[in-house]
Amino acid sequence: MATRSDTPVLDTLAAMTVDSIERCGLDERTFILTRLAALAAMDAPAISYLAHVDPAVKADLTAEQLQDVLVAIAPVVGTARVMSAATHITEALGITIALAEAEAEAMAEAEAQSRSKP
Repeated sequence: MATRSDTPVLDTLAAMTVDSIERCGLDERTFILTRLAALAAMDAPAISYLAHVDPAVKADLTAEQLQDVLVAIAPVVGTARVMSAATHITEALGITIALAEAEAEAMAEAEAQSRSKP
């Protein structure tokens, strides 16, 4: 029997993602672009895109490539879904930037405090 966790849903999603990556033969860039297209097609919320920001950055994907994916799927999924996806991607990037800024501020404060101690 599986052990209990405080985050069973997140643990399950993480395990599914790892399994998907291990079983998929796509290169890293194509894998992320495909997942982003799927998120757009299903009108996923910004939080779903948030999990893909870091892998997209690590795969050296550009904003133009993300836009190209939205252009490519627009005739299939429709204008409303593409515009929604663009908004959600922007929100996810904003959340990522805000988190990075908060982390940088916390690190700077901790460093300043350690310097001010005699």
